[in-house]
Amino acid sequence: MSQKIVSLTVRDVRFPTSVEQHGSDAMHTDPDYSAAYVLIDTDSGLKGFGLTFTLGKGTEIVVCAVEALAPLVVGKSLQEIVSDFRGFYRLLTSDGQIRWLGPEKGVIHLATAAVLNAVWDLWARAEGKPLWKLLVDMDPKQIVSCIDFRYITDVLTEEEAHDILVKAQEGKQQREDEMLKGGYPAYTTSCAWLGYSDQQLQQLCTDALQSGWTKFKVKVGADLEDDKRRCCLIRQMIGPSNTLMIDANQRWDVAEAISWVSSLAEFNPLWIEEPTSPDDILGHAAISKALAPLGIGVATGEQCHNRVMFKQFLQASALQFVQIDSCRLGSVNENLAVMLMAQKFQVPVCPHAGGVGLCELVQHLILFDYICLSANLHNRMCEYVDHLHEHFTSPVVIQDAHYMPPKARWNRKESNEEEVQSFGYKRFAFLKCCGLKVLSVWA
Repeated sequence: MSQKIVSLTVRDVRFPTSVEQHGSDAMHTDPDYSAAYVLIDTDSGLKGFGLTFTLGKGTEIVVCAVEALAPLVVGKSLQEIVSDFRGFYRLLTSDGQIRWLGPEKGVIHLATAAVLNAVWDLWARAEGKPLWKLLVDMDPKQIVSCIDFRYITDVLTEEEAHDILVKAQEGKQQREDEMLKGGYPAYTTSCAWLGYSDQQLQQLCTDALQSGWTKFKVKVGADLEDDKRRCCLIRQMIGPSNTLMIDANQRWDVAEAISWVSSLAEFNPLWIEEPTSPDDILGHAAISKALAPLGIGVATGEQCHNRVMFKQFLQASALQFVQIDSCRLGSVNENLAVMLMAQKFQVPVCPHAGGVGLCELVQHLILFDYICLSANLHNRMCEYVDHLHEHFTSPVVIQDAHYMPPKARWNRKESNEEEVQSFGYKRFAFLKCCGLKVLSVWA
């Protein structure tokens, strides 16, 4: 792993998903799935690919932030980085001037995630393994060495994390074999975006049921009576035994959330996702306490800034489902910290994956969580949306509503410059795009 990083480039990729209301919810009515897409080149020809997810406008700001971080990466060797990954993470998040823009939150942290995602991809390619396998094959000491424990040692120390990982070694190979055979359970959000018509919703639910889906999420929050009607429609279609979740995307104040969700309790949702401001930890705790007698949990995390906020959510019993995101937090490094804290608190991890590239990314993290941490699938599932996978060299594989573990192995020269040449979106000539033909990341 002596490869020296000689350049880091970033491009602005956007898909006009708002035209057909894909991704629409109560707060984001016109989302254009987008990404700041990072390419790392080394002197050996090996490349690393990473991204962070955005919704259109503002992607150019993330691109500028990535460019500001690039000098901290270029010139380093892969060996230098991974031999002290904790130190490299701190280097990116602790620059004395750039840190002021966060720290470890907002645009600069999205940019950090894009850069680190590319570094992890580079490492996996150097080892000839998919990322999940790279993680699973690490020993507990090496995993712990990748994590920055600053600000969370009052909940999780390095020694505790090591002990959790050591304890989970028992049965690890059997769980890996289980995942390779049957995959990790998924739920679908693709059937019930808020902007979809009833006819479209019904057709998509029918198709999903025929394809073996048993877990469905519905967007809510714009109008209570409309939510009741749509939830009733979907519950009637999927039946009483299948799982229903609802997602408000931060629409309500605390009291409003409690009242609104109580009105939807008759449809037996497993959770209400992002009921209020993603920063309101005590508000989430109040909602969790009020909804507990109804058997409805609170899920959040896709816009939770960092491990410190997740620590406080867990301390305050403010969520019952941890929704990590592969691009909101500081890539794999920080997600490892959150998954370990979730395991200590025995709160299931159910990742967010609603966006371009997020399914391809987060599947690796959830496989690691089951094989090396939780050893438990009760109330655990990973989100899936059926959009834009055709633009990846190694698109996610769903079989019987399960994520099938990627098995790709690379030749070191496989990712060549042809991957970043003239890209034209099939249906939308007005796509603002960086020129990518196919996206490649964490295969």
